[in-house]
Amino acid sequence: MGLFRRSPRTPSGEQPTSSRASRDATVAHLREFTESRIGVEAYVEPETNVTQTTVLLVATDGEWTRRRVPDARAAFHLARALGIPAYDVHATGYPQRWRDYNARQRASARRTTS
Repeated sequence: MGLFRRSPRTPSGEQPTSSRASRDATVAHLREFTESRIGVEAYVEPETNVTQTTVLLVATDGEWTRRRVPDARAAFHLARALGIPAYDVHATGYPQRWRDYNARQRASARRTTS
């Protein structure tokens, strides 16, 4: 059954990636997103009862990506390392371009399924 197994395994029986490998993959993804898009800004989302602290990167056109981070301090440090501005979502809210992008994506999805 494996409920109390010390080292969790994936469904294929493999060991999960290390936290260091996971962190490196997250940083690589966020760096690629930042370097391949214009005007990227970071929005730090606080921990909730359901999710960890996350960082939301939003480009000028509203395209976005979100990844978990250990805490808000790490998110701000990461944004500084990527050379992009970072904002606390509680203080600034989400940018309108992010909402507009999501609305366009939903409308596009409805058109393709109709």
